[in-house]
Amino acid sequence: MTAFDFRPTLDAPDDDPYLWLENVEGERALAWTASQSARTLGYFGGTQFDRDRDALTAIFDHPDRIPLITRRGQYLYNFWQDARNPRGLWRRTTLAGYMKAEPQWELLLDLDALAASDREDWIWGGASLEPERRERAVLRLSRGGSDAVVHREFDLASLSFVADGFNLAEAKGGVNWLDPDTLLLSSALGYGMATRSGHARTVRLWKRGADPLTAPVIFETGSESLGVSCHLDRTAESERLWFIEQTAFFEETVRIGDRSGPMMQVDLPRDAKWNGFSDWLAVKPRKSWTVGGTPHRADALVGISLSSFIAGERSFVTLFEPGARRFLQSFFWNNGKLIISYLVNLVPRFEMWIPGRQQWTRQALDAVPAEGTVHLCPLDAEQHETNGEVLVSAQDPITPPQLLLFDLDAAPPLGAPVVLKRNPQNFDASGLVVTRHEAVSTDGEMIPYTQVGPANRSGDAPVHLTTDGGFGTSLLPYCNSLIGKLWLERGGTCVVANIRGGGEFGTRWHEDGRRQGKRLAHDDFAAIAADLVRRGIAQPRRIAAEGGSNGGLLIANMLTRYPERFGALFCTMPLVDMRRYTKLLAGANWIDEYGDPDKPEDWTFLKEISAYHAAMPGEPYPPILIATSTRDDRVHPGHARKMAAKLQALGYSAYFYEPSTSGHGHGKDHRERAAFTALGNNFLRSTIGWQADCLRQAAETQPKQRFNKSEHG
Repeated sequence: MTAFDFRPTLDAPDDDPYLWLENVEGERALAWTASQSARTLGYFGGTQFDRDRDALTAIFDHPDRIPLITRRGQYLYNFWQDARNPRGLWRRTTLAGYMKAEPQWELLLDLDALAASDREDWIWGGASLEPERRERAVLRLSRGGSDAVVHREFDLASLSFVADGFNLAEAKGGVNWLDPDTLLLSSALGYGMATRSGHARTVRLWKRGADPLTAPVIFETGSESLGVSCHLDRTAESERLWFIEQTAFFEETVRIGDRSGPMMQVDLPRDAKWNGFSDWLAVKPRKSWTVGGTPHRADALVGISLSSFIAGERSFVTLFEPGARRFLQSFFWNNGKLIISYLVNLVPRFEMWIPGRQQWTRQALDAVPAEGTVHLCPLDAEQHETNGEVLVSAQDPITPPQLLLFDLDAAPPLGAPVVLKRNPQNFDASGLVVTRHEAVSTDGEMIPYTQVGPANRSGDAPVHLTTDGGFGTSLLPYCNSLIGKLWLERGGTCVVANIRGGGEFGTRWHEDGRRQGKRLAHDDFAAIAADLVRRGIAQPRRIAAEGGSNGGLLIANMLTRYPERFGALFCTMPLVDMRRYTKLLAGANWIDEYGDPDKPEDWTFLKEISAYHAAMPGEPYPPILIATSTRDDRVHPGHARKMAAKLQALGYSAYFYEPSTSGHGHGKDHRERAAFTALGNNFLRSTIGWQADCLRQAAETQPKQRFNKSEHG
């Protein structure tokens, strides 16, 4: 069995007639996916699809788009893909060079040439540079975009691979440099080295020249945990290793030690987020936390001296307090300063805290743009190399992103950030307006959403509606050039929803939308669709909804629970079989988010959102396109396959598309990504009647529904 040859497990229920579609690379299953994909392309390919695909490819390939960068030492590193280099180039330049209109890049690796010479379907997975000498790097190469990667050591002087270097066969996991001749290996490679969800169960000390499979284990966990990792904290005065055991998706145990292994457990709440720098520690508890006799609210941010904390001190300094729709989004250290980002009713705000033995000093970062969607992030890959320079990304739904450089170490008052690069305007935004609204969900909660479209309301607007609503992730409205080109530029309207399950309003917002609350999160999305009708924006038949991964679960539930509110649905990389999801690839990772179907009390609420089981004959389901990837080793492609097969057997207008590569994404290169997006949106526009010719063609070839509600209840 290969690393990707996942067959159905033996404890499958006997009443699942489509279990054979879980055999990812089975001959019968692949023949079915090929036939289905060809059928879908036959209906929704053609001239308009070709034009859309080419237009989106041109956007992806635009030579003036922002090259994303990370600094390591004196160089800024970038991975670049375009029409001439579809797999991509790994390259570098200096900051001074990057600030020029036409940077001069030093080419390090041509991935297209490597894939051709190796005869492998290599997709870039990133690089880990040795941070002391910076002479070597370990590259991560994925076959077809899967999460499992091959590690290969690369020499930055000769620009060649090291034949007898740190090279590791395909597996999930990663490496961290300890010194130029030692790696911390957290990999699922080797017998018994994987947890039940397929991640690393051990941390091994891998010396140069040694066999990684026999490298000594310095830390391990049981197979029921999600995984372990370890990294060297180079901001510490002496060698300090952080050992992380992820016991659940939102819980971890933290230990400190050295290369011999962990020495002590850090007394932090398991569900807290934390970040350390030198002798300072910042902690954000997920739940209320009383420590040292002082209560700290959930989602507050507190700080303390790390050495004092280890010695037993518990007098934290409060750095951020959440409020009504005022919640922390992120925090990171830069050159001993703590930068925090928070939202006030979805409007971005930023502060900087400088720690001290007597007190911490606060400074508002008012020079950072405060409108639209704004993110601050480190420029440097290594915390110990930070010098006060950070990157700022700013955009809004009709203004393309710009990348700025902000110097936190400049003498006060801090000046405005310097613009480094701007993305081109890839669609015509003239006449478009951006507005915020709120819909009332089934329990009375107000659910915000952002609408972009023409100022005049037609009452029958073609609407593209999307969200995610899972894992505490915030989805803020950004400049989506693809939707701009395919919808907004043509007179359509797009809507981004901030439903529960996300992190826009902190832990409570997420908690209300996970496990048994996941059904409520889906109610939120349906409420927004209804609100668009109530406000006179569109009719249900003109509302097209799209979502992927956790959002794919949402879209599948719109089909089975709220079919009357949508005209078409595009469901990508979805979870839909919630009875078996924990047994499929990385599914056990997400028990914290969804629940455990093997526990009767959890299956009680999970079965309500298991669209695969909920799909019934005779319902008014709108047309749906379900898409996945053969190389998706995160969310098993069997979910999408089985759902499409069942819906078709019930006589519904269900289409299926499965490219062979892309992993948990939409394509391995720009043209594949463009094709995936163009196909899905051509389907949506066609089935809501925005492209009448294609709609008629699809209707003429559709199977007639074999059931009706009056006959089958």
